[in-house]
Amino acid sequence: MEFGISSFGDVESPTGSVPHAQRLQEIIEEMKMTDKVGLDIFAIGEHHRKDYAVSSPDTLLAAGAAVTKNIRLSTAVTVLSSEDPVRVWERFATIDGISNGRAEIMAGRGSFIESFPLFGYDLNDYEQLFEEKLALLVELQKGHRDKLPVTFRGELQHSVENITLYPNTVQETLPIWIAAGGSPGSAVRAAKYGLPLMLAVIGGSPYQFRDFIDLYKRTWVNSNHKIEDFQFGLNMHGFIADTNEEAKEIYFPAASHMMNRIGMERGWGSTYTENYFDRLTSETGALLVGDVETVAQKLSTFIRALGVTRFVMQTPVGYIDHEAVLKNIELFGTKVVPRVKELLAEEN
Repeated sequence: MEFGISSFGDVESPTGSVPHAQRLQEIIEEMKMTDKVGLDIFAIGEHHRKDYAVSSPDTLLAAGAAVTKNIRLSTAVTVLSSEDPVRVWERFATIDGISNGRAEIMAGRGSFIESFPLFGYDLNDYEQLFEEKLALLVELQKGHRDKLPVTFRGELQHSVENITLYPNTVQETLPIWIAAGGSPGSAVRAAKYGLPLMLAVIGGSPYQFRDFIDLYKRTWVNSNHKIEDFQFGLNMHGFIADTNEEAKEIYFPAASHMMNRIGMERGWGSTYTENYFDRLTSETGALLVGDVETVAQKLSTFIRALGVTRFVMQTPVGYIDHEAVLKNIELFGTKVVPRVKELLAEEN
């Protein structure tokens, strides 16, 4: 069981926004804290808009690689549909060398579409772009592992002929995770390729995805992959403080401001109300906000019920004071995770 932190590099709060440079520097400090408190992974999202500071997560991961020792370094996610898989591989191979073997790629289609016009891609090709680029990325992974050159024929993705990529990695090969939001096709795709899957749950309840998880596991087995290699991750929003009241007081204004702004863009409206927050923080809701015991009890229940092998907490959501975020990460690593492991052990 692995535990970690993810961040989108939010810069906007109800009272204004912070400079992008400041937020980037803060994320490096958050990576250092994640490493210090013994967590397993730090993952950084990719966005191309003013309310997030990170458009080049691999550059930031490389900076973090130089000042951390143990955490794995991943994206959350690399928007593969508008990327060049060859350059993705090369950049992460470089991070792997800087970090001495701690780089991972988390590939997804992304929930934001700004990168498509930015890099000259047609949204009408949304599905085919991801299918072809993922197929090439997996071939690069196999070629690197087997020490064989790669040939690939694509339509929208450019073809390659007998290529070998450098630098060599410290790991035998770079791990590739698939990030998904609950589409059954994503579960089937990841399972057929034999790739671990990270499910993002930001609303409702994780329990509503039981059929999705069952489909992923069933397809994994039917695709003749070893069950001992099966990995399923869960990414959820969260924030921890000394008391439930303090956690809500710090978290809710920033998160509701951000989620309602995105909601207005996408036609959801301003639905992130206090009543909605209270439903999400209920026993079955998809929000881990509270004190150590509240979050640990709820998280351990989800892990047991859903067969999770990796959990990543996205924090903060919206811009929250940096010192509060650092304390939140410290509490997660030093208090919540040990308590979760204790609760899980009690069930065995």
